[in-house]
Amino acid sequence: MGAQIRVYKRRIKSVSATKKITKAMEMIAASRIIKAQRKVAASTPYADELTSAVTAVAHGADVKHPLTTEVENPKRAAVLLITSDRGLAGGYSSNAIKAAEHLTSELTHDRKDVQTYVIGRKGVAYYNFRERQVEQTWTGFTDSPSYADAKAVAAPLIEALKQDTAEGGVDELHIVFTEFVSMMTQTPVERRMLPLSFEKTAEESAQVFMSDRVHALYEFEPSAEEVLDELLPRYVESRVYNALLQSAASEHAARRRAMKSATDNAEDLIKSLKRLANAARQADITQEISEIVGGASALADASAGSDR
Repeated sequence: MGAQIRVYKRRIKSVSATKKITKAMEMIAASRIIKAQRKVAASTPYADELTSAVTAVAHGADVKHPLTTEVENPKRAAVLLITSDRGLAGGYSSNAIKAAEHLTSELTHDRKDVQTYVIGRKGVAYYNFRERQVEQTWTGFTDSPSYADAKAVAAPLIEALKQDTAEGGVDELHIVFTEFVSMMTQTPVERRMLPLSFEKTAEESAQVFMSDRVHALYEFEPSAEEVLDELLPRYVESRVYNALLQSAASEHAARRRAMKSATDNAEDLIKSLKRLANAARQADITQEISEIVGGASALADASAGSDR
């Protein structure tokens, strides 16, 4: 019994050490979520306004720009997938990968070749393990991205959009990332960045109508096409940056939730092991008492026999 108690004590010590680590990681993730949320809140208005500006120029000025005009028979699409560099974040990366796989399947069903671009070591490892081709990868900044990182990611995507498909270019650009909804909810989303999809809701249609009226009062110098040439790279960069920030906030929230669950499970396991250790100790004590009582009884019987 003593050996069994020692085993329980070693397991309790080991689980307690793991609990300290998971609790520390939970607190670190919780502190980083606040910073990530602030960055998302700061970047979203700029990205939305820049999107509105690009849409207004392209739609209001009736510009037929290659990056805003639908190709009649698109042949190739680029998919940018954002995952994490580190694990211990529950299903965060796997959910984003599933969304990317679903999008790839739909694009392939539409007879489009898919070029995959991946951010994050988890996504890179997924495609490498399956020996699937990836055009370009980026790692090392998923938990705290900067605008410079977004520019580095956007540059080859914009270049691929400008090239002809016969030369390796693409007709469409899609992005898959995890949208931060709340501390408890993070949703993988698939969005097409280019060509631009113009507004469809009644409210957005009204905005487009107003932008048409406003832009009818202006002339572009040197031209609307050149304005779009300058705006579109900024548009792609801002959208990629916002997606990176949304993903970073989602990663921290998912890691906090996973580490809290691990800490709670460790506490439950420690309680269970303590109960088992106490039961083993009680059984050991009971056995020792039984042996003492049995020995005393044997001695009493032996003494009684010798007296006769």
